[in-house]
Amino acid sequence: MAATYNPANKYELKIWDVEFRRTPKRTLMARIYQPQGAGPFPTLLDLHGGAWNGKDRLANVPMDEAVAKSGVLVVAIDLRLATEDPYPASVQDANYGVRWLKMKAKEWNGDPSNLGVLGSSSGGHVAQLLAMRPRDSRYNAIALPEASGIDATVAYVATRSPISDPHARFLQAQKMKREEMMQKSRNYFNPWELIHEGNPQEILERKEPVSLPPMLIMQGGIDDNVIPPIQEKFAATYRASGGECQLEVFEGCVHEWIAKPGPQTDRAHEMVKAFIGRQLNALRRAA
Repeated sequence: MAATYNPANKYELKIWDVEFRRTPKRTLMARIYQPQGAGPFPTLLDLHGGAWNGKDRLANVPMDEAVAKSGVLVVAIDLRLATEDPYPASVQDANYGVRWLKMKAKEWNGDPSNLGVLGSSSGGHVAQLLAMRPRDSRYNAIALPEASGIDATVAYVATRSPISDPHARFLQAQKMKREEMMQKSRNYFNPWELIHEGNPQEILERKEPVSLPPMLIMQGGIDDNVIPPIQEKFAATYRASGGECQLEVFEGCVHEWIAKPGPQTDRAHEMVKAFIGRQLNALRRAA
């Protein structure tokens, strides 16, 4: 039986890296944050940001550690970058990652039954696509023969500054004359029209069949990269489509405010833990 989750719990952690997946260009790795206790612990997959073009599994260490110490098996994975393979490669990695972690969680004292996903910035975009289209044949393209009966559905999604509308974000970069940021979008969405196909906001507006797990969006109030109106529109559309979406604006905060210690970073850590707790309690009551 899974351990009852209490966001106020404090566990010691065992942290190590394992091979996640080999690609023709490099080996993708996963970092495991395992609470040291009786368990089994709820399980969370973390997807890194980096504008689809940079960073790796270590991008979100403070958040991963904070959540894991409360009694969650957290696993952060590398994703292929746009310079290696464009969209939908990173979503394929994430989809594979969900199935792989469901298979591996018990080995690390985790409970895979209500696995959640955490995503930051471009990782939030990947998390949204993953959650909304868990059975999409494009995203399921990487086979996992030893666990062929496992699917990529997730119980909930927690995000920080997700790129909920990549095209609107591109137009914002254009407005700000940020050529480097614009080029990163071009690298990822190649051919360019895929920026509309792989666009969470537009997917909802097109009324495509989607899954709508509960979602948390944490947004910086003065973020001029992914601006607050993008998240407000997405949250409203998600709710209108039948999903639950909690949007929390962190006043005075920029795009990556959680990169630095401080009260607003601490607030984000506590908010993610509280969100996980509510989802797990709701799932337990429904069982």
